[in-house]
Amino acid sequence: MPGFGLAKKAAEIYDANPEVEGLLLLNHGHFTFGPTAQKSYDLIVSHTNEVAKYLNLKEPTSYKISEPSRNLSFLPVLRGLIAEETGSAESSMPVFDLRNSADVLDFLKRPDIEELSKRGMASPDHVLRTKGRPLLLRKEIWSSGREAIRVELTKFKNEYRDYFTRNAPNSSEKKIQLKSDPKQAWIEGVGILGIGDNLKSASAAADLVEQNLRVRAVGEDLSGFHPLNEKDMFDCEYWSLEQAKLGKGKPPQFQGKVVMVTGGAGAIGLATAKAFAAKGANCLLVDINQANLEDALAELGPWHKTCCVDVTAKGSANTAVDVAISHFGGLDILVSNAGTAHGGSMLELDDDIFRKAFEMNFFSHKNFAIEVAQVMKNQARPGQLLFNVSKQAVAPGLNLGAYGLPKSATMFLIRQLAMELGDSGIRVNGINADRIRSGLLTDKFISERAKARKLDESTYMAGNLLKLEVEAKHVADVFVSLAGMERTTGHVITVDGGNTSAELR
Repeated sequence: MPGFGLAKKAAEIYDANPEVEGLLLLNHGHFTFGPTAQKSYDLIVSHTNEVAKYLNLKEPTSYKISEPSRNLSFLPVLRGLIAEETGSAESSMPVFDLRNSADVLDFLKRPDIEELSKRGMASPDHVLRTKGRPLLLRKEIWSSGREAIRVELTKFKNEYRDYFTRNAPNSSEKKIQLKSDPKQAWIEGVGILGIGDNLKSASAAADLVEQNLRVRAVGEDLSGFHPLNEKDMFDCEYWSLEQAKLGKGKPPQFQGKVVMVTGGAGAIGLATAKAFAAKGANCLLVDINQANLEDALAELGPWHKTCCVDVTAKGSANTAVDVAISHFGGLDILVSNAGTAHGGSMLELDDDIFRKAFEMNFFSHKNFAIEVAQVMKNQARPGQLLFNVSKQAVAPGLNLGAYGLPKSATMFLIRQLAMELGDSGIRVNGINADRIRSGLLTDKFISERAKARKLDESTYMAGNLLKLEVEAKHVADVFVSLAGMERTTGHVITVDGGNTSAELR
């Protein structure tokens, strides 16, 4: 381990030969030094290029995240089982980062993959984020279903316990076993996973694992890959100074939760995603406009993803779910928020308008809910479906029948799904909001509705018992609150500033 003894030895060698350019620490790393930071950096580049030339390495290690694929439908099963097998709390779920470059897939075809999986990581620092060994899933295992995967997870858990039991008694101080959940997985024919408490930590693990695959392959093919022995690896993994790198403290409320928000680039959708992200969730924004999605993602920040689809198009729910699985491993919360309003009297609107209204304001909600619920059932862990309904579902507005009718059906959908999914631990709740400035309630639409009620616009927007305008952030806060109500399902909350005609009870 680094420390005072190493510093003394390095000083002795340097005093004997001040021309040395750096340090090579076996089983640890490569360091250079010089009179300036630039000089040290240039030496690192020079040394590395010399080694790359010697080893005939001409291309950089590739880092590629997978394209969405239905072949990944087993990942939610694995995700739920990891949480279950490691005894995690109901609310805790791992997040995956999948890499499947051609180099990764070629490595997983090696005949010695099982032996190489047991060799440990190239550096002790890596052990902290990867546990030193992967969960290895052969194709015949992951393609065989839940119980076959469970057997491999149990085996991994038991082997980690045995590793701890062998090495802990040799330590100078008492050690407490860490959680036995895998932090990396090698999946034959699919790719490698970094596994973490959120996408940031999963991505860090995936970077290390992918880079280490090449180290293993090059080392083994030339003279043998021989990193730390088990005792040294244990000492590093359980060294308090190394553990401190991972940080401590209470995790955010929604850490490990993956949230899909439809209409995610709109005012309510983005506000909702921001509210969940602020409490630790990773979000997938679903919207029809790619440019708006890119702007929204820039506001939301890193470790979130987007999916550009028309939620009314056939197969769009499947596509969005595949993106969520590819980027995160599964889903925990759906905020079905996308919607649009069509104005006009019942006697004037033709059936095409009504059908379009139902496609957006009912069938898109229904289709996304069903696809996401299937993922949640595969995870066999608690989940939640949240719907943005509308006060129109219970209190019709003048010339808004094409909007209110499908919204009424969506409110019934909440109750139906709550009844059918309750025994799977999937809660279903909704919000009846009113008069929120958004892509739905545009300035033009606000003007039209105000005129229909013979009011000025400011009075129309504050037309509630509180005499205050309701904003997108208020809706977002209630979505987050609903997600935290662990014993509430089949419920609809009004977010309208008070509207007696729209009260449910």
